[in-house]
Amino acid sequence: MNSKRPVNLDLGKFHFPLPAITSILHRISGIIIFIGVAFMLYGLDVSLSGEEGFARVSELLDSFLAKLIAWGILSALLYHLVAGIKHLLMDMGIGEELESGRLAAKATVVISVILIVLAGVWVW
Repeated sequence: MNSKRPVNLDLGKFHFPLPAITSILHRISGIIIFIGVAFMLYGLDVSLSGEEGFARVSELLDSFLAKLIAWGILSALLYHLVAGIKHLLMDMGIGEELESGRLAAKATVVISVILIVLAGVWVW
């Protein structure tokens, strides 16, 4: 059989448009939030267990790594919020055309970056 179909696909050669990238990142941010909520709920449970637990969690949250993880979870939450609003608008028929979809993807990235930087200032 003489087939011209590719045998091995090199995913590095694919170039996704910005709307596709923002949609994929929306799904990834949802996974990060799902995993991050488990850690945050554990910290809440420990902090509510008593004064010692609260002091332990408070001391832990003063470390650089904990602030970085909290900022990461908060960043995922903010991106997911902005991209979710974009998806809701598209579900209502706003921004479904090709050019407006690209513009909405750019706006999603810009607004998310601004909110994530502000969250970083707030965390630190």
